[in-house]
Amino acid sequence: MSSSPDIVLNVNGIEVIYNHVILVLKGVSLQVPEGRIVALLGGNGAGKTTTLRAISNLLKGERGEVTKGSIELRGERIENLSPADLVRRGVVQVMEGRHCFAHLTIEENLMTGAYTRSDRGEVAANLEKVYAYFPRLKTRRTSQAAYTSGGEQQMCAIGRALMANPSMVLLDEPSMGLAPQIVDEVFAIVKDLNEKERVTFLLAEQNTSMALRYADYGYILENGRVVMDGPAEGLRENEDVKEFYLGMGGGDRKSFRDVKSYKRRKRWLA
Repeated sequence: MSSSPDIVLNVNGIEVIYNHVILVLKGVSLQVPEGRIVALLGGNGAGKTTTLRAISNLLKGERGEVTKGSIELRGERIENLSPADLVRRGVVQVMEGRHCFAHLTIEENLMTGAYTRSDRGEVAANLEKVYAYFPRLKTRRTSQAAYTSGGEQQMCAIGRALMANPSMVLLDEPSMGLAPQIVDEVFAIVKDLNEKERVTFLLAEQNTSMALRYADYGYILENGRVVMDGPAEGLRENEDVKEFYLGMGGGDRKSFRDVKSYKRRKRWLA
């Protein structure tokens, strides 16, 4: 993607180090245009979550830091902003694993997402909008989050992010641990929010097939580097992506970087 005025997020050659010694990201660059869904793809440990946390400035809590490169939101450098500053600028992260407050009700959880807002009337209208997108949450609004399903907790986590009235959501592994039917439901709502509310999404996802079905553009990470990127439709049709990310699994899966020297014995997807 080339830089243009509609680029809301520009990550340029960042390196991330944990505990002052462990290099996790090695020159990652990506761009997210306004009003689009961009997917960060790759296996466990590829660097997807670290990339999102670098953008949302949640690395410090895990003794991580961006040591090289730059991150810009609408042209403004944001590496030194707090997560709360970013929320005020419209960027909210939905953490991997849902992270609802177990002892609070669904509605109380949702309302915690509006902590930076003072426009109470708008907040109430926002809550009704969240319930319109997630009708299941409305029926469970008085239930403690601890006693709701994984799918309901994921919906609650996304709904809580929407209560901040974001222009951009960083969504980490939304399909993790969910039944396929619920995954379909969650991704369909993400697409709906993108099209109707113009919310921009950067989502990290191991389920490459599902992500590329809904995303506009994708970046594939391996070992902390971007090894391939392109429009989602092109990635879906790419023979190497089909073999290494859409069909081939198990212990004998080789690195995407070895693809040129790897002789395919079999196509896993036609």
